[in-house]
Amino acid sequence: MEPAEGPGALGFHGDEEIIEVVELGPPGPDDLAHEMEDVDFDDEGAEEPDAEAWETEDDEGVEDGMEVQDDSEVTFSLHSASVFCVSLDPKTNTLAVTGGEDDKAFVWRVSDGELLFECSGHKDSVTCAGFSHDSVFVATGDMSGLIKVWRVDTKEEVWSFEVGDLEWMEWHPQAHVLLAGTADGNSWMWKIPSGDCKTFQGPACPATCGRILPDGKRAVVGYEDGTMRIWDLKQGTSLHVLKGQDGHQDPLTCVASNQDGSLIMTGSVDCHAKLVNSATGKVVCVFRMESTAPKTPAGEGEEAESNSVESLGFCNVMPLAAVGYLDGTLAIYDLSTQSLRHKCQHESGIVQLLWEESSAVVYTCSLDGAVRLWDARSGKMISEYRGHSAEILDFAVNKDASIVVTTSGDHQAKVFCVQRPDR
Repeated sequence: MEPAEGPGALGFHGDEEIIEVVELGPPGPDDLAHEMEDVDFDDEGAEEPDAEAWETEDDEGVEDGMEVQDDSEVTFSLHSASVFCVSLDPKTNTLAVTGGEDDKAFVWRVSDGELLFECSGHKDSVTCAGFSHDSVFVATGDMSGLIKVWRVDTKEEVWSFEVGDLEWMEWHPQAHVLLAGTADGNSWMWKIPSGDCKTFQGPACPATCGRILPDGKRAVVGYEDGTMRIWDLKQGTSLHVLKGQDGHQDPLTCVASNQDGSLIMTGSVDCHAKLVNSATGKVVCVFRMESTAPKTPAGEGEEAESNSVESLGFCNVMPLAAVGYLDGTLAIYDLSTQSLRHKCQHESGIVQLLWEESSAVVYTCSLDGAVRLWDARSGKMISEYRGHSAEILDFAVNKDASIVVTTSGDHQAKVFCVQRPDR
């Protein structure tokens, strides 16, 4: 493969047709909101048969007697079981919403952990929670498929809907529109609070992950059969389908896009991360991670060593992407040369990673209960924060990268101050 020219260029395999990466200027908020007003929603599929509740597996990664140092500033302890998800309100970053295995979701203040209100009425583990782009609404979703939306200022429920078993849920970046994926392969889109509905029918297997692209007009959805689809949200049509050799060989676990939405990255149980041009639907390159330890056949009663891509994301300020693996590897890839730049090893599996908005610093949380900050330029760890006595299951970083909010199998959510004068 010949080296790519220029700092932002993308290299290609020798026999591949060169694909132009289209730069899409993001439309303004008013344009996007207007676009979503034009979407033809209908009420098809408004009634869905009751689905069986998911069984949750025993907590993994918990070590009995794990020595706990607490670097946190605030601890929120109203949950009575594992806390699965957390989001910060985008407008002020002063409120958090958390959901847990106790079938409860709470909206609370980050500064002191004080409860604002409980999102009551769920009947299964709350696995999805998030605020609308303007922090007016907060949505909570449980595993059985019951989704509820609350108005934050009045603390009142304004809408609810029941789908099949819920896999993921996300707000539109510029409109009061909610998107969710379910175990029957469908993706659902609703206007809030009117509830006008549209469905995107995928293959007959779970829609395991999804993301609305920054242009607000398309969404990328990954499925359990290894396929990936890019959907036109207005028309309800599939723009591109990646399957077979172009798709993954195992279920997709995560998807991400770069800041302008021109590039998509998909991660899978097959340990591959694929870089895709969102305009053409073509695979630009595949990042493969060789296992750090030689795989030995599992003996009787033993499980074979497994690995998978658990989380991924793009850096906003440099042509870098990060991929987090279940075996504890954080891989930093250089998009210009399509090569591995750094490999940062964790002792336990990585659950999630997030980039700072305006620097080349990537955050990881892992099954050992720690949050770590990494300098992607050098591959060195900047700092580490502990406070949980069990694995961290989700985390969020505020806009100015001064605080991290984590949730854990120890039934708690914690707020860590990570501001550093030298960054």
